[in-house]
Amino acid sequence: MNVPEPKNVPLRRFIPNFVTIFGLCAGLTAVRSGMAGHYSVAMALLLLSVLLDGVDGKLARMLDSSSQFGAELDTLADFFNFGIAPTILLYLMFFAGTEFANIGWLALIMFTIACMMRLARFNVALLEDDDTPKDSRFFVGVPAPALALLGFLPAFLYLSGWTSIAEHQVWISLYIIAAGALAVSRIPTFSLKQVSVKRKHQALVFGLVVLFMISLTVFPWHVMVLVDLIYLASLPMSYRASKQIDV
Repeated sequence: MNVPEPKNVPLRRFIPNFVTIFGLCAGLTAVRSGMAGHYSVAMALLLLSVLLDGVDGKLARMLDSSSQFGAELDTLADFFNFGIAPTILLYLMFFAGTEFANIGWLALIMFTIACMMRLARFNVALLEDDDTPKDSRFFVGVPAPALALLGFLPAFLYLSGWTSIAEHQVWISLYIIAAGALAVSRIPTFSLKQVSVKRKHQALVFGLVVLFMISLTVFPWHVMVLVDLIYLASLPMSYRASKQIDV
């Protein structure tokens, strides 16, 4: 016996999708700002899209409104925000109109393809459950939002005052290729979703987070440089921790 579908759909089912679409709008507007030469605004909008990407999934679980449509929508938005938009902005910032335009574009194409493959592998893993690490504390490879932030490290350095970095296009190209390689690699990386804090350290962690947020509003690009460097430094530690679990 077929159960008739309800005539009314709760509004809460659409809220995570609205957040995803808002994140895509932020990414699109970031590209527009970059094309107008407003790189600080563009970076800020893409940081907003990273934040919204972390929010929509949690909202879907909290509101019990997860769906295949929402998952596909999120993947498409992620590919633009973390694969295509960084490519356009980095090209405009460092390579457009220079003698290294073709080299930079090649590196950025590889970056975008790496992001696409990372997202595709993640979706396949959800369906087949054959690409998940043995411990839920780890991702396999660098996830797409972290990939975008790592790719933007040269841009963060430029905006924080090191403008001469724009003269090192070859090194920037090599770094962008390396960041893409981390995304498609099988290196275990820490998942913040599984991080827990001991009760006695709650006040300390709360204070550090508040300090981080204040610093981000005052020195945003310096802080983002520090975040990227800390993340890169954490990769050997996550690899070592994963190997200890295997043993």
